[in-house]
Amino acid sequence: MELIAQHPAPRRDESRLLVLQRTDGSLAHRQFRELPGFFRAGDVLVLNNSRVIPARLCGTNARTGGQFEMLLLEENARNDWWAMLRPGKRAPVGTQIVCQTPDRGATPIQAIVVETNDAGHRRLNFSGVPDIRNELDRLGEIPLPPYIQRTSRSAEDRERYQTVYAEDAGSVAAPTAGLHFTENLLAQIRALGVTICFVTLHIGPGTFQPVKSETLAAHMMHEERFELGEATARIVNEAKAAGRRIIAVGTTAVRVLESVAGQNGGKLAKNAGKTGIFIHPPFSFQIVDALLTNFHLPSSTLLMLASAFAAPGETRGREMILSAYAEAIRKRYRFFSYGDAMLLL
Repeated sequence: MELIAQHPAPRRDESRLLVLQRTDGSLAHRQFRELPGFFRAGDVLVLNNSRVIPARLCGTNARTGGQFEMLLLEENARNDWWAMLRPGKRAPVGTQIVCQTPDRGATPIQAIVVETNDAGHRRLNFSGVPDIRNELDRLGEIPLPPYIQRTSRSAEDRERYQTVYAEDAGSVAAPTAGLHFTENLLAQIRALGVTICFVTLHIGPGTFQPVKSETLAAHMMHEERFELGEATARIVNEAKAAGRRIIAVGTTAVRVLESVAGQNGGKLAKNAGKTGIFIHPPFSFQIVDALLTNFHLPSSTLLMLASAFAAPGETRGREMILSAYAEAIRKRYRFFSYGDAMLLL
C-alpha cells in the first residue's frame, strides 16, 4: 500500500478528515471544514502555540572550505546552541564554521564546535553577532521534514508550515495537526460555545525518531521544553470537574496535558520544564477525551500515542489505528505534515 504525501500543501481548510469512533471502531469520511459539527458547547479545545524557527543554517569550514548544514535544536544560552551538523563526522570539537546566507553569501558570523553528545549533536558557540536568534529570519530556512523534497525552500513554506495561532518561537518542526485551522474556522468553533486555550511544546527532531529498540521500555524519548499556563490549567480543571470534554489538537498537546497531570494526581497546575513522556499502549489518559491528529509514519512514537488513545488502558488500539490507516490509504488520504487529519472520538 502506498502512503501519499501532500506536496505542495493544500489550502488549510481543504484537507480531508477521517473520524474514528473509539467505542465501536466505526469510520466516517468528512472534509476538515466540517470539524465544528463534532463539537458541542462546553468543550475545551487545546492547541500547541509553538512557532517554528528558521533553524536550518548553512556554512563553510573556516579551514577547508567544506560545506556544512546546521540544524539548531535547542538554545542553552545566548549564542549557545545544540545542533545537528551534516556532515557531522567532519565537525569535531574545535571546528570553526563561517555562517552563510541562504544563497551562500559570506557573513561575519562564526560558530565553533565546543562539545559533542551521545546522540551525535554538536554544541555551537556563535560569535560576530549579539544574538544569533535575531538573525535567523535573515539567515535561516524553515526546516521542512526530509520527505518534502524541494529544489529550494519556498516563501510559501515559511508561511504555510506554521499554524495561524503560532506565537512562542522554539520548534524545529510544526505541530502539524494545527496546520489545518484557519482564523475563520477557529471563530466558528468559538461561536459554538467551545473554549480555546493553549499550551506550548517546542518540538525537537526526537519526536519523529522511529522506535528501533527491541522493547518499548528501552526507547528513550528526546526531552522537549513545554509550558502550561495558569489560565489553561484552570479552564481544563473546571471542565473536567463538570464532565465536559477536553479535545487536544496534536500529540504534542496531549503530551503536555498528560505529563503535567501525571505529576499532579490527575489535575493540571501551572508548569514549565521538559517532558520525555512516551505514551504507548496500554496507557490510561487522565485529561484528554478526544484527539485531532495527522497520519503518522510507521514505527513512530506518534503512531504509538494514537494507538494508545484509540483504546485507553488496553493494547488493541494498534489494530484499530492500522485498520483506519488501511481505509485511509484505500481512500487515498494524504499522509504526514501537509496531509489530511484524523479525529478520534
